[in-house]
Amino acid sequence: MQRIRLRYTKRGRLRFTSHRDFQRAFERALRRAEVPMAYSAGFTPHPKVSYANAAPTGTGSEAEYLEIALTERRDPEVLRRQLDESLPGGLDVVDAVEARTSGFADRLTASCWELRLDGVEPGEAEKAVAVFLAADSVEVQRQTKKGVRTFDTRAAVASLEVVPAGSDRPGEGPCAILRLVVRHLTPAVRPDDVLSGLRATADLAPPVPAAVTRLAQGPLDEETGTVTDPFAPDRDATPAATAPEGTA
Repeated sequence: MQRIRLRYTKRGRLRFTSHRDFQRAFERALRRAEVPMAYSAGFTPHPKVSYANAAPTGTGSEAEYLEIALTERRDPEVLRRQLDESLPGGLDVVDAVEARTSGFADRLTASCWELRLDGVEPGEAEKAVAVFLAADSVEVQRQTKKGVRTFDTRAAVASLEVVPAGSDRPGEGPCAILRLVVRHLTPAVRPDDVLSGLRATADLAPPVPAAVTRLAQGPLDEETGTVTDPFAPDRDATPAATAPEGTA
């Protein structure tokens, strides 16, 4: 059995697709591309697909990950192109590697996010960020399936800064762009939790909902504060160092 790890995106209007919507679209793409999938055992066999840490519905992403198991060997790049052609635009398969190491999900320890705050002056955002980073803890509450939970958003934030807006930004008026690196803790702290923390500590309240995009997901380099490529160990491993079956 060969295992292939894929990185895909959620761009444009496709950021509003739920994880279940993507699962259905991806399984259709597997059939269109005639991928020789391995299936689970039992009365209702399913293709062996493992998803890792999907982004919340409504957020864009350049770094979503999954793993598939095949019954026949395929070239990862050829398979990537076939699947990309079989998915709608916006759900783009942008990278693929053969799984040659174990513990892939354990490498996804942090995410880098971009938060576009339309209607907020960059100077106002910089002051709010400084107040947030100076705090020892910033607790916020969010309703979850298990009831109201309290999160320390400050502990999860590895870095937070205001960056220049790109020339391709739509619309007019002030706009602050935040670049956020957040650790994957339990319970998980999401970008909207950090925005709630900015509101609580510095009264930063954008007039319209923030546009949120995950730029990267992977191991956190604590020294530089950057999120690195989770596929690197697979690219560097030799074919003889393949991981045991069933790890994702």
